[in-house]
Amino acid sequence: MNISGNLTRDPETRRTNGGMAVLSFGVAVNDRAKNPQTGEWEDRPNFVDCVMFGTRAEAVSRYLSKGSKVAIGGKLRYSSWEKDGQRRSKLEVIVDEIEFMSRREDGARLAASQPASALVPDVYDEDIPF
Repeated sequence: MNISGNLTRDPETRRTNGGMAVLSFGVAVNDRAKNPQTGEWEDRPNFVDCVMFGTRAEAVSRYLSKGSKVAIGGKLRYSSWEKDGQRRSKLEVIVDEIEFMSRREDGARLAASQPASALVPDVYDEDIPF
């Protein structure tokens, strides 16, 4: 899944019980549709929750803020739970790659696209215990 849009809020970093960083942020993605009453084309925003994990999440958090434009590649994850007797659910993007599309004050575009596979250590057959 690939999306691009602007952050709807400042990113939030928290930690798992094991100490791994978890970065959460929302992205607004516009969809164009024709208004049936006026016949005019208009932008309709879709709001997408995004999550990143690990050391990359910590590094990326320093470059993101509300309004930042990003391009994201990742996988969809559906989760559901019960809270106060009501069933709740959400669909979010687990971010594998991110590219900063906003320009810094000096006019340079930030580029920090790095596939998640670059962060996975090499595992060899002899490392597997079975």
